[in-house]
Amino acid sequence: MTPVQRAHLTAQFDKRWVATLDELVTLRYERPADGLPAHVRAASALRRLENRLVIVQDDVRALAVRDAGGAVRPVLLPPHASGARVFDDPVRNKREKLDLEACVVLPDGRLVVFGSGSTPLREQLFVWNGNEPPVAVEAASFYGALRATVAQRGERLNVEGAVVSGPCIKLFHRGNDARAVGVAAMNAIAELDTAAFVSWLDGRATPPLVTRVTTVDLGAERGVQFGFTDAVAVADDRVVVLACAEDSASALADGPVLGCRVGLLAGDALTMVDVHDASGRRTTLKLEGIEPRPGFDTEFDVAVDVDRPSAPAMLGRLVWEWR
Repeated sequence: MTPVQRAHLTAQFDKRWVATLDELVTLRYERPADGLPAHVRAASALRRLENRLVIVQDDVRALAVRDAGGAVRPVLLPPHASGARVFDDPVRNKREKLDLEACVVLPDGRLVVFGSGSTPLREQLFVWNGNEPPVAVEAASFYGALRATVAQRGERLNVEGAVVSGPCIKLFHRGNDARAVGVAAMNAIAELDTAAFVSWLDGRATPPLVTRVTTVDLGAERGVQFGFTDAVAVADDRVVVLACAEDSASALADGPVLGCRVGLLAGDALTMVDVHDASGRRTTLKLEGIEPRPGFDTEFDVAVDVDRPSAPAMLGRLVWEWR
């Protein structure tokens, strides 16, 4: 077995530049489905599938799909054994949520949605070809191998972003779990071979091995570490990442956001800048998904999780001259 390559990266913060968040709109379904609220909740990842923007929700068993005209419709995932599709504290089933937090579009055009892996219930993938109903994939073996290489010090695994970059899939682990006494939480990027992942996904091979793990120091805001919340591949195998400084005790808890940054990962260098709102103030919104806007190099759609079940998630525009 080839040893896992290991590296460490410290992000550089560039205070000379900022990214701007504007054009915020609420996400409401054109026609709500039975068992779902009228709005998108807990938006956690974005990816464009053909001409549609797919919005992943971490506590609802449904994808939200926004068409080119702005209409949003649900695409149902298989329900929980209880029949429930929505998971929250008031109905005492929050621990049963899938915690879907990341997605990629494979070279063959299929969308794959990843659970965070923070509990055994969250070790699931969903595969959607854009037409037929999404298919669930039990992935305990895949997450077990991932956990063994990424979360070796007792912290919870917490996959928050995923990209296809060249021949690799890169998974972005958010280091925000403080369970391990005396161990500082650490973000990490795990790399695995895309072809090997597809072979396993299609039942032709064993789970793909992680080939490289890079731990990442994203900096801090008032003592709270920044953690990955999503990522997207851009030109020349470079990757744009999102990160928030969320004051939470573990990968299972939410907390106030003290700051949000966006960065460019190019080779072994990562440069981060602050995200400001349209008025020029640093945003404290929780940005949890990012995808380039069609026809633009420096404009991105971003998903905003407002962390209030009764309030709709939002979609906004992020403008950043990263080139």
